[in-house]
Amino acid sequence: MEEKPAQLPLVEGEDFYWEGAALVFTARYHLRRGYCCESGCRHCPYREAQSDEEQSKDETHESN
Repeated sequence: MEEKPAQLPLVEGEDFYWEGAALVFTARYHLRRGYCCESGCRHCPYREAQSDEEQSKDETHESN
């Protein structure tokens, strides 16, 4: 049986905040989690990195 890694407790204001009834994760939370869930999260630092990679690929194709 595979063991799950221990999860650190979430800290309000650092890992998430409330916007009305919605819980919004911060970039700090995403970085601690270590990967993109591909849900389009507002503060996802991985999505920005993926966009930069896609843009540089497009620029490379345009210059050929």
